[in-house]
Amino acid sequence: MADIDALANGGAILGIELGSTRIKACLIGSDGATVASASHEWENQFVDRVWTYSLDAVWEGLRDCYATLVTSVEAEYGIRPTSYRAIGVSAMMHGYLAFDSQDELLVPFRTWRNTSTGQASEELSALFSFNIPQRWSIAHLYQAVLDDEPHVERVDFLTTLAGYVHWQLTGAKVLGVGDASGMFPIDQATHGYDERMLTQFDELVAAKHPGMHVAGLLPEIRLAGEEGGRLTDEGAALLDPSGTLRAGIPLCAPEGDAGTGMVATNSVAPRTANVSVGTSIFAMVVLDRKLARMHPELDLVTTPAGDEVAMVHCNNGASELGAWSDVFREFAVAIGSNPDRDEVFAALLTKALDGEADAGGLLAYNYLSGEPVTDTAEGRPLIVRTPDSRLTLANLMRAQVYGVFATLSLGMQVLEGEGVTVDALFAHGGLFRTAGVAQRLLAAAVDAPVVVGETSGEGGAWGVAVLAAYLAHAADTPLADFLAHHIFAGFQATTLEPDAVDGQGFRAYLARYSAGLPVERAAAECL
Repeated sequence: MADIDALANGGAILGIELGSTRIKACLIGSDGATVASASHEWENQFVDRVWTYSLDAVWEGLRDCYATLVTSVEAEYGIRPTSYRAIGVSAMMHGYLAFDSQDELLVPFRTWRNTSTGQASEELSALFSFNIPQRWSIAHLYQAVLDDEPHVERVDFLTTLAGYVHWQLTGAKVLGVGDASGMFPIDQATHGYDERMLTQFDELVAAKHPGMHVAGLLPEIRLAGEEGGRLTDEGAALLDPSGTLRAGIPLCAPEGDAGTGMVATNSVAPRTANVSVGTSIFAMVVLDRKLARMHPELDLVTTPAGDEVAMVHCNNGASELGAWSDVFREFAVAIGSNPDRDEVFAALLTKALDGEADAGGLLAYNYLSGEPVTDTAEGRPLIVRTPDSRLTLANLMRAQVYGVFATLSLGMQVLEGEGVTVDALFAHGGLFRTAGVAQRLLAAAVDAPVVVGETSGEGGAWGVAVLAAYLAHAADTPLADFLAHHIFAGFQATTLEPDAVDGQGFRAYLARYSAGLPVERAAAECL
């Protein structure tokens, strides 16, 4: 059996992704087929008004996830892997991990979810004439400068979560271009950090920090297919304290979850696009031309190969929907039933299809954190209805699903105003494991065909494993061709066109949603 031979000979490829609620590991063969997978659940903490994860939790989760993976491989195949052909690491993009010259973390990890860098975001965007969202690493650094945080004097290295894990595994301070593009703007001509903007930043902070040269603080950039380093003895012991895992394995450059999502949906060529739904929700549209002007709703980032992408990123995705599902599971247990979480979630999601097209007049704001796309500084999840709205289970669940997609739809309208069109949106994330539900309602929300394929539930761990597999092909094959002809040949997918009735209902919902945003902002002020 090919899988057994690959495992026995160190020919399988390992992908690891640290998502917002799960750390996942995935083993694939050379053709991209999944051999085994495992996961570890974790959650961010809101500590001193900062969304964070501890570095101890990072390593506890990684070790548990990896141990579960190799144990399952041994149980199924009778082989405990000791080596791999390649490894890839991915994680949530953006945020702030700042280290001193002794490699000590200076302040707790500030994740993408924080919305405390508004002044920095506005000033840098104006200075660069380039949108710098609040979650970008450079916004976090500049906000720390503006706030006179004492640790700034000691900053020696900045990186992302994927870059940090990769550094600890390999000793290499590098980053894939896609993840790097969420730290600091990228020059499309050089695929490096934009030199003009680097100089502008240094000049901006010179009065307070005359010795700061931001280029020296950032990771080196690698493109897809370029090796990012090799697993060291120390790195192998970090991931696998049992001592079974051998050093010397090549790693691809670490990438962000947006980049691995593009790979996982075969959406790296111009005019392709994908939507990823998890704790956050974002759309990635690969551009075939420059946008006419800067838009605060849009990030300009890159594919793992360095091509420019317009990103519509919304901080709040499916978490609130999951919380409601847990409430209904508690109710089921209270009346003597004991369904598992996935069963309850699927049943509620399916019930949304029975709701009225406009959700019966109900509104659901899923804002657990602030939402820059709608200029909302802090989040307060809300269900809002008028006395004449129809509160039914079906309408409640349709309103919740619409709430997941509403802010994304507002951002996508900005792209439409630029004349940017896509042939279809490829969707992935756990929300799409329930066939035909979220896919149908997303098509209504974005008014475009939505494609869901057989890898749509695999996510970024599979995507970064594919990027690691690409190391062996990059010399003579562009990434888009590798995906199209080697990984996605024979790809099975379903496409749903927008339904006219759903579309009309969603537009009515979105009009009420937009009109009600002052209620959401007032809730944050009052509660």
